Amino acid sequence: MTLQLLISTLNEGINRIPDLLLPPKEGVSYLVSWQHSEGFVPSKLPEEIERRADVEVHVLHSRGLSRNRNNCFRLATADICLICDDDCRYTHEGLQAVIETFEEHPEIDLATFVAKNDTEPKHYPPTRFNLKEKVRNFYVISFEIAFRRLSVVGKVEFNENFGLGAEKFGAGEETIFVSDAINAGLNCEYFPIQVVEHCGPTTSVTRFADAKVLRADGAILFRNYRSTMWLRLPLMAWRVKRKAGVPFIFAFKHIKDGIKEMRKLSAALQ
Repeated sequence: MTLQLLISTLNEGINRIPDLLLPPKEGVSYLVSWQHSEGFVPSKLPEEIERRADVEVHVLHSRGLSRNRNNCFRLATADICLICDDDCRYTHEGLQAVIETFEEHPEIDLATFVAKNDTEPKHYPPTRFNLKEKVRNFYVISFEIAFRRLSVVGKVEFNENFGLGAEKFGAGEETIFVSDAINAGLNCEYFPIQVVEHCGPTTSVTRFADAKVLRADGAILFRNYRSTMWLRLPLMAWRVKRKAGVPFIFAFKHIKDGIKEMRKLSAALQ
């Protein structure tokens, strides 16, 4: 069974890729979607990338992290795909654990794992569970996700209205992606196995009070908690105020705007 790391990077982020690469190993390869923003003038690829036969780099002229991830999906070739950021770090043991999980559980289409992050500790349940369950204080980050290529590609992709660089919602793409996978009938489970280390805080935390991120929170309320979203809205706004010092009214307004925008988007797709 082969494993491919699907790495999304933007502009000068290509220079971080060499620090991510492990010594070559049979059955493990790296696919890099190198997104160029408007006006970016690329330099030469780092030599550490050029000399590696197990690394592919594909240029994408566009905007938006979800679009970049979807480009990786279209180009992927391995049995198992692991979603990556350019500031992630891996070990062969962690990658082997991903492969073995899918080998030992042929019923699984998509799995999420544990990411170590000393800067931004996160709650991980100690036992395996199906992602259909709503577990308190648990959420998924993109670089924790692996999947069977044939189960996912062509059936589910990242919603390009969500994520860093998107026009409507500035976060939440992984939550929507997993939700779409479950709704598509895929078997999605969490495994309490550490497979990656992420260096530094995630973007959603550094932009916690950004209006687009707050609108993404509202969109997810509409998508996953529709029956209770109006009860959850003021509580979420209060938590943003407490955590980031954002005025309650500001947070409330943009979360509410996200609910409204997602309702319009959902209606247009029906």
